[in-house]
Amino acid sequence: MSNIDPKHFLVMRRVRALAEDGSAESEFDALLAALKQVEGASEADLEDALRQRDRDALRTMIYEWKTSRRKIPEQDAAVFHRAMKAFRKRLKLMRLDDESSIGGGPMSGGRASGILGVRAPDTYPDEVWDELAQQGRLVDGGDGLYELPPV
Repeated sequence: MSNIDPKHFLVMRRVRALAEDGSAESEFDALLAALKQVEGASEADLEDALRQRDRDALRTMIYEWKTSRRKIPEQDAAVFHRAMKAFRKRLKLMRLDDESSIGGGPMSGGRASGILGVRAPDTYPDEVWDELAQQGRLVDGGDGLYELPPV
């Protein structure tokens, strides 16, 4: 965990892993050190729970994040925002490519794309896309394909 990538680091995922009883004690210190490296990722009560190795407090935080009683960490919100922007851009480009293919006819009104979902961009790890699907911001279509939820 010492060589984390701040562009893709999800605090929520690391806390969820620590809340499980099987995680090693050294992982608490590693996450605490990682939080200090990533700007905007640290919160005072999260740091306290990590220092005290308080799994119950971590579970409470996870529940509050899940039920929107607590704002998700700024770092995670920024990662999710960038990932959704990249996903929407890829979806838009795929649809434009599909609509401009041969068969639409230059004198016709064109045709609508039938593309609903695309493979998530590789610039973000699978855990980001899984988390976005868990939050309901994306729908997991299986085999690495995601789509926007119905409006």
